[in-house]
Amino acid sequence: MSFCSYFDAYQCRSCNWIDYHYAEQLKFKNEHLHTLLDPYAPREWLKPATSPLKGFRNKAKMVATPTIDGVVLGLSEEVSLIECPLYDPSMQRVLHTVQEWLRELKIKGYDLKKRKGELKYVLLTRSKSNGTMMLRFVLRSHGIIGRLQNALDDLLERSPELKVVTVNIQSVHMAILEGDEEIFLTEQHRLEERLNGIPFYIRPKSFFQTNPDVAEKLYRTAAEWTGESKPKIVWDLFCGVGGFALHCAAPDRQIVGIEIEAEAIACARDSAAQLAMNNLRFESLDAATFSATAGEKPDIIIVNPPRRGLGEQICKWLTRVGSERILYSSCNAMSLAKDLETLRGYTINRVQLFDMFPHTAHYEVMVELILDPQCHAPQVDPFTVSEIF
Repeated sequence: MSFCSYFDAYQCRSCNWIDYHYAEQLKFKNEHLHTLLDPYAPREWLKPATSPLKGFRNKAKMVATPTIDGVVLGLSEEVSLIECPLYDPSMQRVLHTVQEWLRELKIKGYDLKKRKGELKYVLLTRSKSNGTMMLRFVLRSHGIIGRLQNALDDLLERSPELKVVTVNIQSVHMAILEGDEEIFLTEQHRLEERLNGIPFYIRPKSFFQTNPDVAEKLYRTAAEWTGESKPKIVWDLFCGVGGFALHCAAPDRQIVGIEIEAEAIACARDSAAQLAMNNLRFESLDAATFSATAGEKPDIIIVNPPRRGLGEQICKWLTRVGSERILYSSCNAMSLAKDLETLRGYTINRVQLFDMFPHTAHYEVMVELILDPQCHAPQVDPFTVSEIF
């Protein structure tokens, strides 16, 4: 028996390793990572960074399923998952309140087969540092926005932790989580979070790590590795809300963060402004082109790509840039290993596993890559970041 009644009753099997002892989980993950990276002969393997086993997730993604008793928040089946032990108890309470509130309003969940109903998903995000939350309703159309808005004061009175409430319109009959249009029902548009004392801001479409306890360890480690060589210029690619860049900032260090999602860049800029960091710059590639010449080559490049990895084109571009070090943070060690095949001019100095996703086979890993001058290809000048995105 595990500590999750949903898993034991076969109502949810998402945490398919939950009945393994935690030491076994780490052992399996370490073995998998060694299998992928041992061929590249890392110089040092560091001890895995562990996670709490319960209440570590800061985001809940609930399917709104129609039933005879009213909408159910859970998976695609008629099973409510609002008491999932991966969520903090305060999130469980808010999810329970939201489900009851929706039933009282007679809001219907979206029926995939009949293509009827308005509410598709309920998304809840919590700030670990202050306990405030953001609630998003993903709807098929604008049809019930008025009903939600008119009853919102009642919901906020029942759950005062809710500070940001939005509606997202996703009208396509496909398994897409959200659409382009976001409508704020509250005056406040973002949550504030703090990791290692550094302020961050979370908006509806900005990516933020789902395990803040382990994210703190990841960012702190990146800052330590970066600071050891006292770099003058650092690039943070796929920077999101600026987690790595903000942690690696220093008075005598120029840092540029690059991210395609404009909302994430807005959050990163707000954090930099609050910290009064004039030598920390964030750019959205939808709005600006960031370029550098060989004379401004970065000492360190930090990359944190999506699960698909960097890809051959970006890896070749990084090799051409020829930064002395690359910190590669990956949520998919298999795509990382594939990218290493292309990053031929680099050797792995050290590796550390960060258990961002307990009770599953997934994990985060960060590797430090050191330039090997003997096998590095000649640098091309000039080069631009824009040409690879």
